[in-house]
Amino acid sequence: MTTAAAGRIFDRELLARRRERAWAASQGGQSFLLERVADDFAERLSIVRRTFDRAASIGSFDGTIARRLRTLPNVGFMVETEAAPRLAAIADGPMIVADDELLPFADQSLDLVVSGLSWQLVNDVPGTLAQIRRALKPDGLLLAALLGGETLKELRDAWVVAESETTGGVSPRVAPFADLRELGALLQRSGFSLPVADLDVVTVAYASPLALMRELKAMGASNPLVERSRSPVRRDTLARADMVYRERHGRPDGRVTATFEIVTLTAWVPHESQQKPLRPGSATARLADALGTTEQRLGRDGGS
Repeated sequence: MTTAAAGRIFDRELLARRRERAWAASQGGQSFLLERVADDFAERLSIVRRTFDRAASIGSFDGTIARRLRTLPNVGFMVETEAAPRLAAIADGPMIVADDELLPFADQSLDLVVSGLSWQLVNDVPGTLAQIRRALKPDGLLLAALLGGETLKELRDAWVVAESETTGGVSPRVAPFADLRELGALLQRSGFSLPVADLDVVTVAYASPLALMRELKAMGASNPLVERSRSPVRRDTLARADMVYRERHGRPDGRVTATFEIVTLTAWVPHESQQKPLRPGSATARLADALGTTEQRLGRDGGS
């Protein structure tokens, strides 16, 4: 049985080391997606009419999310978790060195949990959600953003063509990302109520495919797959991937586009104060009356 078959898709230890090196090299200069998510989280929380006294930011990376949310008047004490010790050391506030898959929070100890662009690289998302569900108090809120299935579709396409033509096979190079409907169903199975999942598709222009690849490396997001190829990329394969990318996804000005799909999840821990759907057959008014029309009964064959 391979490591991935045993349940590990992503090399979490390698990911932590790459995140540390990426931040050390760029000093947080490649966090435009995190900044977008942080602003979105802040906007969503600002319209919630309640106070979150104890909150946690999971997989905080360089602390962009927590720094933004600590400025909100309805967010109180916020602790961060980060698996990479060197990144944890630069946190502006309370920080715990912990992996997203093994969280240290006591049951019903938090009012709010947020996570920005971290869980798409977690091996056991259901397990992480179960831990969050237990850690949140009744009527506690989960707000998470993940990269969705359309993310880097152009790069994936170019690598598949290039490797097929130059090596006769395809090795996993771009991480698989979650599907919107699967994530919404997963929230319900994890015991959350009022789940909502929505999309934000971001299209970014780069000078070249190689510029995109360099930026992914600078973000600590280069290939973290357990079953990635350990062999160096062949020069002809890289050149062909660059050419395919330009041919299929180039712009008239010579630049190329890359898609990032951000899936934002919102869900609450059940509480008696929350709205509940009506039981079937409990309506007190007819739909025909509301629409101002005449109700007609259908026969067994579907006719009137």
